[in-house]
Amino acid sequence: MKMIILARARIWAMALLVISLSAIGTATIAQGTADDEYEAGAVLWMQASGERAALSYQAFALARMVLDRDLRTARGKVRRALIVDIDETILDNSRYQAWLIKNHQNFNDQTWLDWVNRSEASAIPGAVEFLTYANVRGVRVFYITNRKAAEKDGTAANLRKLGFPNVNDETLLVRTDTKSSSKEPRRQSVSAKYRVVLLMGDNLNDFSDVFEKARTVMARMSITDQNKAKFGTRFIVLPNPMYGDWESAIYDYNLKLSEEGKAAKRKATLKD
Repeated sequence: MKMIILARARIWAMALLVISLSAIGTATIAQGTADDEYEAGAVLWMQASGERAALSYQAFALARMVLDRDLRTARGKVRRALIVDIDETILDNSRYQAWLIKNHQNFNDQTWLDWVNRSEASAIPGAVEFLTYANVRGVRVFYITNRKAAEKDGTAANLRKLGFPNVNDETLLVRTDTKSSSKEPRRQSVSAKYRVVLLMGDNLNDFSDVFEKARTVMARMSITDQNKAKFGTRFIVLPNPMYGDWESAIYDYNLKLSEEGKAAKRKATLKD
C-alpha cells in the first residue's frame, strides 16, 4: 500500500512539473518573440538626447529661412503651401516604439491603432511653432501621412490638441489606397492648386516618387546624391533612427524575413 501511495505521489509531482513548464512556455509565447532590443538605442536617442532636440530645432529654423526667402519673392497669385509628413516629422511616437521593445512585440495594426486613437503623441521640438508661423503668413499647411482612414480622427485630435494649425479634411490627407503607400498622388493634388514651397519628412519617400523606386541601400544612396541640391532648399529631413524605408532596404523589403534573418542582414550591412 505504501509503495502505491509513493508511486501516485511521484506521478502527481511529475504532472505538476509538466503543468508548470507548460505555463512558463505559454507565458513566453504570450509575451512575444520580436527581437527588437537592437532598437533601444535609437529610441533612447529620440527620447533622451539633447542632440535630437537640437537637430529638430535646426531643421525648423532652416525651414523658416527657406520660407522667409520665398515670401520676399512675389511669384504670381497662386497661394503658397507647405507639405509635411506626420510621424517622426511633427509627431513623436517614440513612446509606442518603447512599448514594443519592452513587450517584445513587432509593429502591428491593432496596437498602432490603439496608440493613434489615444492621441498621446507629443510634438517634435519646433514643429508647432514653425507651422503656426507659416499659417499666420498665409501659407497653407498640408499634412500628408500614410496613417489610414480608420486612424484619421485620432490623428486630427492629436494634432489639434497640440496646437497644430488648420487641421481639417482638406489639409489632413491620410492613405486611402489599399494597394499603394505612395504619397505622390496626394502631393500632386496639392501642387495642382498651390505652389509648394517646401516638403518636410523623416523618410526619403516623403519627398518624391523618385525615391520610392530605389529599393536597395545603394540605390537610395545614389538617388540621394543625385538630388543633393534639393536638400535644405526644397526638402528638409527630420532625424528618425527608429524605423523607416532605410531599414526596409536592408531587409530587401522582405516582410516575411525571420528575426534571425533580419539580424543577419543588419550585421552583413555593417562596415568595419
